Amino acid sequence: HRQHHHGDHKRGHCYVFVSAGNVHIAFAVKMPKYATVNTTMGSFRVELFTEDMPITAYNFIDLAQNGFYNGLHFHRVIKDFMNQFGCPYSKDANSNRAGTGGPQGGTVYQVPGKDSVTRLKDGSIPDEFRNPGCPKYSNEPGTLSMANTGAPNSGGSQFFINTVHNSFLDWFDKSTPSQHPVFGKIVEGMDVVLKINSAPVDRNDRPKTPIQCTSIVIEP
Repeated sequence: HRQHHHGDHKRGHCYVFVSAGNVHIAFAVKMPKYATVNTTMGSFRVELFTEDMPITAYNFIDLAQNGFYNGLHFHRVIKDFMNQFGCPYSKDANSNRAGTGGPQGGTVYQVPGKDSVTRLKDGSIPDEFRNPGCPKYSNEPGTLSMANTGAPNSGGSQFFINTVHNSFLDWFDKSTPSQHPVFGKIVEGMDVVLKINSAPVDRNDRPKTPIQCTSIVIEP
């Protein structure tokens, strides 16, 4: 006789207990975190892969909770490809340095259950996909993926939202040298993401009418 008890999904705590006689085995079910991104074109909600990609996901969470992303603009939008965001220089929607910035070097953030992470002197974080057994999330439509320069350990605060399946950007796809790890996905408001993706842009792929992130709220 087996009884299955499901925990409270809404609070993110979910354990499945299997009772077999006097033996009780608890299986921990993954507990992702969620964030709501508010922009001048609408809001969308994101699931963050905090269990599978903790170093990358908690970098985003730390920056969001510290207000790093508030007031920044989507600086690079390419229709039927992706929307890029997260450069501190993009606070000025017309800055020519947008796309080159990142977090402050040497800053520290916590990864629950693991050690703290100290960002490199240029603000970058370690490439999590270089860890053995890293889950292989593909750059599918609606996924959040780290931007980088192509050099190892060069991801910081910038990320992009795929609007089509860009499998050639996967770190485990060897057809190109691009290696962009996915750390989350859109769960609500994909229509807003696609609306941003359809915005008119200039020759530098910058939206002609600035699209600003007003806040990112991490759900408790």
